Amino acid sequence: MHVISSLSPQVRQYLLITANYWAFTLTDGALRMLVVLYFHDLGYTPLQIAMLFLFYEIFGVITNLVGGWLGARLGLNRTMNIGLALQVIALAMLLVPTALLTVPWVMAAQALSGIAKDLNKMSAKSAIKLLVPANAQGALYKWVALLTGSKNALKGIGFFLGGALLALLGFRVAVLVMALGLTAVWLLSLIFLKKDLGRARAKSRFRDIFSKSRAVNVLAAARLFLFASRDVWFVVALPVFLASQFQWDHWQVGGFLALWVIGYGAVQAMAPGITGAAGKQADQFPSGDSAVRWATVLALIPALIAIALYAGFHPAISLLGGLLLFGILFAINSALHSYLIVSYAREDGVSMDVGFYYMANAMGRLLGTVLSGWVYQAAGLQACLWISSAFLALAAALSLLLPEHHVSPDGG
Repeated sequence: MHVISSLSPQVRQYLLITANYWAFTLTDGALRMLVVLYFHDLGYTPLQIAMLFLFYEIFGVITNLVGGWLGARLGLNRTMNIGLALQVIALAMLLVPTALLTVPWVMAAQALSGIAKDLNKMSAKSAIKLLVPANAQGALYKWVALLTGSKNALKGIGFFLGGALLALLGFRVAVLVMALGLTAVWLLSLIFLKKDLGRARAKSRFRDIFSKSRAVNVLAAARLFLFASRDVWFVVALPVFLASQFQWDHWQVGGFLALWVIGYGAVQAMAPGITGAAGKQADQFPSGDSAVRWATVLALIPALIAIALYAGFHPAISLLGGLLLFGILFAINSALHSYLIVSYAREDGVSMDVGFYYMANAMGRLLGTVLSGWVYQAAGLQACLWISSAFLALAAALSLLLPEHHVSPDGG
């Protein structure tokens, strides 16, 4: 409380940034569920529905790479507001008559939504670095964990919101309501968000989008494999397995995964307390060895689930129980990484380091998504789980190269 009371202007900006991020995340999760359910009702095949989100992931990679440079050149307030505006446009594109909702049109709308999402996320994560003093690392860890955890919890709530709005209002009215609500948030952000937040003092060159910091580069590589390890079995393989092997209907699968995401977000927000790194002593902050330990433990979970499924040991209990344990440990790993990138990033031009890092995050999601469908179709869920475990072992091995202690604010 003492830290918060001494930073009242910064806290006000943090709350505004968080509110922007929350509002965006609700519409992002709701839009995904709306698109999946509505186009399923229109008779689209699962492959066609999956293709609707392909550009969403691809443009996430591009946006994170370029968005950090834009944030340093324009200021994080502008990149965040651009992200909100693009999401409003993406929603508006879906208000055309049903006959015009072709696959290319919806893919274009999803591409805009993917750009908007990563501009918004990069801006929010980068801004926290500038709102917390360099000597308040405990507060930084807690603020980053709260922002990241609440975002994921709200994304799960957004899944429910999308289904409810579709049932109560229909597709077009639901999209219109979300577009109007997000427009109001965008206008408030234009008025109240601090101008030039995060603009680099030195002129940023485009070639500088690739980080020169060894710690940032190593952490980005570890992040790629961390998120590929989740999505290689979570995105396609798990829902299909639950539907085909456990005979769950779409609402059971969607509801369970939404609850998993909400719980995952809640654990992320509590990560500083779980890891015991919320204190004020320098050696209590997460460091490279923290990332190694937690990734190593997490790597065991998919392997144990695969062994249990191979042995036929209570498949439902093994899979669902293992998934819950995986979610808890993965949330802690993700929260540690989110803190470390903000801690390692340069203060002048922070968005460039953060953008580069989340570009690796998006590449991991894309790699995992593609492998999830391909490997599951070729070899089944157990193969996906073994690949997940191998990716986590790679993430842990890469983390051995991270600094053992906190890096100075200039990224040195």
